[in-house]
Amino acid sequence: MNSYERVEKTFNFEPVDKAPVYHLGMASSVASRVLGREAYIGGGVQQWREAAALWDGPAAHAEFLERSMDDAFDISEAMNMDIVRAEYWRLPEKPYKRLDSRTFVYGNETKWRIRRYNPDTETFDVVESCSPPAQTTFADIERQLDAREKAMPHYNPAGAFRAAEQALSRAGGQKAVRVNAGQLDIPVDPAWLEAVCLAPELIARHLRLQTDKAVKDIAYLAGVKGVRYIFGGSDIASGTGPIFSPAAFRALFLPALRRVTDACRKAGMLIFFCSDGNLWPLAEDLFVNSGIDGCCEVDRNAGMDLNRLRETYPRLRLIGNISSATVHTAEPAAIEREVASCMESAKKYGGIVVGCSNYIMNETPTENIFALIEAIEKYR
Repeated sequence: MNSYERVEKTFNFEPVDKAPVYHLGMASSVASRVLGREAYIGGGVQQWREAAALWDGPAAHAEFLERSMDDAFDISEAMNMDIVRAEYWRLPEKPYKRLDSRTFVYGNETKWRIRRYNPDTETFDVVESCSPPAQTTFADIERQLDAREKAMPHYNPAGAFRAAEQALSRAGGQKAVRVNAGQLDIPVDPAWLEAVCLAPELIARHLRLQTDKAVKDIAYLAGVKGVRYIFGGSDIASGTGPIFSPAAFRALFLPALRRVTDACRKAGMLIFFCSDGNLWPLAEDLFVNSGIDGCCEVDRNAGMDLNRLRETYPRLRLIGNISSATVHTAEPAAIEREVASCMESAKKYGGIVVGCSNYIMNETPTENIFALIEAIEKYR
């Protein structure tokens, strides 16, 4: 049974030879230690690498993209994963100035921002800009929405999924491929969160525009050979609960999400809502009424227990539940116990892909990474 067959049968609640595995993501330093060489994997570090490649010219950028794809498949093999994540957070905007090897300027002479790479944290954040960021107002949000509404009729998804298409071609039906589409979010910004209560019509417009884009993306992906698993949604909760009320989710978020799930169902795709955190206050609407097929990033530390989820929602597909905090800070024996618990649930209930539900951090001890790999192979 190859990886694709294993994942597909698992999500069809059919018997498999062993539980499938997928880790949400990992730092470049972690992947590098696993592969024994520098790995083009990660978040901010990949944005910095792309900045340097774009600065060096088209040939360098093409090499960056090729190496990133190679390493996505290599780390999938090395970590015995059944789902490939072809790309992390991209920043395909060429900087207009390079200050040093870690620092680039974006924009232009009159409107600029400086990003600097921090190798200790693998982040590539804005450290300075031409003017301090002003506090967002409802009028600012409305202007943004006006511009997006004007641009939406001209949006064309062609070209937006090159990495996913390349990964699907390369996988050749041997591995499942994560395709990112169907993003829905409410920005975690004071003005946007205030608007949920005080100007909900702005949030409804924002979500409608995101849904319009998602529907176009899904229609395009329906014509791409091999697309099966859509990873959408957004982080909508912390460890203590959702970032907005269940009533707001039901009134504003749920109708938009249903449009996305309906589009995926018509296209024959399964859609997974990706959010860690405590989702129990939203559970009935998110896991049943929305029509999603599964939940990715199932967060053990936030109380999202595999057994309780499966017993409450018997047809909900689940991905994750190994805590990256455990892998980061615990002893190998504790990692093994957590892996064993997840694998026991996967074998008992079906419909579960086991893996780290959060990003594996860059300071995670090497012995813990290999303890994770060994425990998964022992119990899967």
